[in-house]
Amino acid sequence: MQNLLKAMTAGDVVVYPTETLYALGCDATNAAACDKVMEIKGRSAAKPLPLIIGGVDMLGLVTDDRPPALLQLASAFWPGPLSILVKALPDLPPSLSDDEGYTSVRWSGHPFASELSRRLRRPIVATSANLGGEAPVALPEDLSPRLMEKVGAAYVDPPWPKGGMPSTVIRVLGATRLEVLRDGAVSVKKLCDKGFSVTIADPA
Repeated sequence: MQNLLKAMTAGDVVVYPTETLYALGCDATNAAACDKVMEIKGRSAAKPLPLIIGGVDMLGLVTDDRPPALLQLASAFWPGPLSILVKALPDLPPSLSDDEGYTSVRWSGHPFASELSRRLRRPIVATSANLGGEAPVALPEDLSPRLMEKVGAAYVDPPWPKGGMPSTVIRVLGATRLEVLRDGAVSVKKLCDKGFSVTIADPA
């Protein structure tokens, strides 16, 4: 872990495991590093970079939002693959938020990803570790050599990602209403079982 922390502190991009897939990331408070992630991925500026934190107590590094629904969802599904849209702090890099100032954040259920954020003491970027047009990966041997040439450090030891669907991305619409922006590892049924009414965003 020390080599990743050193690389991130120096503004480099790293590859690390999450509970679902390998992630490409950096110190989310470093605007130049975030731009480097976007460049490596060939990611459109219209798609903000998602974030990982190492605990609910780190939410204040990302947002001032504390709606009861957010805390209820965090209690029910974090740590785990549920990314929640929150109003980003204004001093965070612009590549992390959409036109309305929202970013997505989750407390990762992978022990390495969670500890990486905690030891850096900052949120970290967590976009899938693949080049534009390529599939996300969950096995170290499937990581693109071209991608790996572009990063400062990588962690590919166990525990590896479990694979499957990426994190579910949701927007809180009200005290008991949610909108699913990306279907993923946390099913609509699981959200409904916690007392929420759920709508699915129009893919267009």
